[in-house]
Amino acid sequence: MEESIKKINSKEIRNKILSMILPITIENILQMLAGFVSMAMIGRIDAIAIGALGISQRLTQIVWALFKGVTTGASVFVAQAYGANNIKKLKSVVQQTLLSTVILVLIFQQIIFWKASTLLSIFKPSAELMTSATSYLKIVSWGLPFLAISLVVTGVLQGMGNAKTPMKIAFIMNMVNIICGFVLIFGNFGFPAFGLKGAAIATVIAQIISALLGLYVLFDKNGVLGSMYNKSFFELDFKEIFSVYKIGMPSALESIFWQISAIILTKIILSFGETALAAYQLGLQAESISFTPAAGFGIAATAFIGQAIGSRSKELGKIYLKELVKGSLLITIFCAGILIFLPGGVMRLLTDDLEVIKLGSIYLVIMGLVQVPQNISGVLNGALRGAGFTRVPMIVAGVGIWGIRIPFALLMTYYFKLDIKAIWIVMGIDLVCRFFLSLFIYKTKDIYEQELIIETSAQQSNI
Repeated sequence: MEESIKKINSKEIRNKILSMILPITIENILQMLAGFVSMAMIGRIDAIAIGALGISQRLTQIVWALFKGVTTGASVFVAQAYGANNIKKLKSVVQQTLLSTVILVLIFQQIIFWKASTLLSIFKPSAELMTSATSYLKIVSWGLPFLAISLVVTGVLQGMGNAKTPMKIAFIMNMVNIICGFVLIFGNFGFPAFGLKGAAIATVIAQIISALLGLYVLFDKNGVLGSMYNKSFFELDFKEIFSVYKIGMPSALESIFWQISAIILTKIILSFGETALAAYQLGLQAESISFTPAAGFGIAATAFIGQAIGSRSKELGKIYLKELVKGSLLITIFCAGILIFLPGGVMRLLTDDLEVIKLGSIYLVIMGLVQVPQNISGVLNGALRGAGFTRVPMIVAGVGIWGIRIPFALLMTYYFKLDIKAIWIVMGIDLVCRFFLSLFIYKTKDIYEQELIIETSAQQSNI
């Protein structure tokens, strides 16, 4: 009897996972394709434009990482509150996360705008690269507040199991980005050709539209905040904010670890020349063929494990995780095969520079070989976050990045004087080690018997 129930549950759960995974995967693929098209357009300008985009993104991605972490914390709260049917708590978390996010991101935007050249100087770029990067960074900084709002909306809706709405918003945003980029980069339909500046303007326009659509969804009469639009909405509850940030900050630090390491790696790679930097930047974009479709499984793990714990169902959580790992594995094997066996073809979609294609193809093969451990780690870490263990993925990332990736990359470059391929091999070793560490921690923790964080934060508020 128990086995038949399990089979029925597995089938129902598989369908539920599919209903969430498909929109997330479609959304991620749309983002990937838009990134591909945008990068392909920029790749037709010159290597300087690619490099300027690369070093600028290293800085804006730190802001993205911070607010992605904060919204991860909100998503965990939302998932557990939704699973426990605690609507009051759910609304409060969304309200306070949105308010605090807008205030903080405006501060960061102003710092980046006024100090763009100072921040970019850490890469020690050439004068031409510095000029292009500064101009690009100043423009895209204006899109950061809208990007942060979009992250909040996506995190909240996905925490509730609604992945279709973020997918639709992402589709509109990416189409706007591609169309505006095509018009403004090359000067089509009577517009002047702005080059890299055109790409920056297109990005900001797309982010503004995405944020406005997201706010409309939240404040619609049937939305999460539909009944809360009044003066009291703008009152900050610092205890609530602290609770969300306490859970989300480890995820933010995890992403920031990666972004800071990416800055150091970019600086190291730039020492090999601007062609090497262009190959790395385009290689990262191409790698998203594998990583992007599988990333949805980690997001789903956070939402579904959080909901299972909220509803006090241990067996449900276990079945969720089993199905998520299987799905991630199947997609990764297929997508990683493209990187391993067709790297040159993928790179040619992004650039016609033969040297960049040759170097970038080597990167794709190395990264393709480690996609399975990387993506399964994403599912395990998503499950740990859903249970409230947001510090564990941060610790794992810290060990991999600061214990393996950065020190060995420095050794290979400045002590052993090896070429750039050694750096990429070190990156692969880092990802494999992180997988085994995540697996070990998951096996040693009973994540399904944890106290609800929404109850813990409520108890702390009453003290």
